[in-house]
Amino acid sequence: MNDVPGNPSSNQRSASDLSPGRDNARAPRGASGFGELPFGKGPFGVVPPKLYRIGEIVEHVGMSRQTVHNYAIMGLLHEARWTPGGHRLFDESVFERLGIIADMKSRKRSLQDIREYFERLDAQQETQAT
Repeated sequence: MNDVPGNPSSNQRSASDLSPGRDNARAPRGASGFGELPFGKGPFGVVPPKLYRIGEIVEHVGMSRQTVHNYAIMGLLHEARWTPGGHRLFDESVFERLGIIADMKSRKRSLQDIREYFERLDAQQETQAT
């Protein structure tokens, strides 16, 4: 009965208990712990990057699902991939872009200004990548 996931008295560890940045005495550390592995590498090869659905993003940023969806439709946010079921998946850069959008909106910049800013930024990053 004490081994129910999510139960504070449980002896089982959840995946979040084992995350590298978590300050938790139960999380493994040291030579065999996750804390020393370089990003993207694991004992089984390359670890795929975390991709986020819109629902996960809105939990962290405090914007509505519709707002994030609209920003994606407008081209302000770029999907990293789509699921077979048609859901957008975003990489961690979505949080930086949403922060920039929120900052620019707080400065009373129009969505057109924000779009033009990201168009210039994306073009600059493409030029640097080639």
